This record gives sequence, C-alpha cells and structure tokens, in this order.
Amino acid sequence: MGRAIALGVPLLVAAEIVAFVLVGMWIGYGWALLAVLVASFVGTLLLRREGMRAWRGFIAAANAGQHPGERVIDGIVGLGGGVLLTVPGFVTALAGLVLLTPPARKVARRGVQRWTERRVSSAVAGDLFGPRKVKVHRGAPEPDDAIEGEIV
Repeated sequence: MGRAIALGVPLLVAAEIVAFVLVGMWIGYGWALLAVLVASFVGTLLLRREGMRAWRGFIAAANAGQHPGERVIDGIVGLGGGVLLTVPGFVTALAGLVLLTPPARKVARRGVQRWTERRVSSAVAGDLFGPRKVKVHRGAPEPDDAIEGEIV
C-alpha cells in the first residue's frame, strides 16, 4: 500500500500539472485558475453538506433501530467526492464530480461496503449492515466435500 501511494502521488501531481497546462492553453490561464478555485470552493461546501447529511442519517437510523451502515457508507462516498473536489486540480475535480453521480456513487458504495465487511468482524458487519446476503450455488453436491451443519 505504501508503494502504491509513493508512486501514485507523484503521478497524480504530474497529471494535474499537465491537465492545468492543457486547460490553460485552451481557455486561458486566468480562467483555468478561476475554475480550480471555484471547484475547490464547491468542494468545501459539499464537504459540509455531505458531512451533516451523513451524521443526520446515522442518527436517524440509530434512533429508528435500523442498521446505519448504508447511510454511513453513502456519507463516506459523498465526503470522498467532496475531498476530491477540494483538492486543487482538474483531474481530482473530475474524479470528485464522477463520484457524485448516482451510478458511480452506487458502485463506490458497494466497494466501500465490501472493503469494510472484509476488515471488521462478522458481528460488527452484521450490526452495521444487517444480515449478510449469501449466494447459493445449486447443483449436485459431491459426497466427499459435503459438510453438514447449520448456519446461525
């Protein structure tokens, strides 16, 4: 993970510089700088809105006795989009905007939930997200590999 970050950050910085120069040549450097500043400002507003929305969703789910995991994950994805918009640059702003679209948000929510479920105990995952859904493969069981038991 450390190597990926050590390699990814310089590549991201280089991509941001290239994107800024290309956009600056296309619309002018003053307008490009203004666009980066506006995107960062919108990102800070979005961070506040998504943070409050996530907190209210968590509290509402907890008070209603529901599993708060989905609302928390949705808030985390929204905060991620806001953070990406806040970071100055066109590449991260584009990634943040894409992350805020409903299809990308749905995919990101699923990925964050799977990542979380793998890293916490089954009991904690059950408390956060409710009972897990299990895929059952039907077919003729092989007698040597069958293990009898009960799933609780």
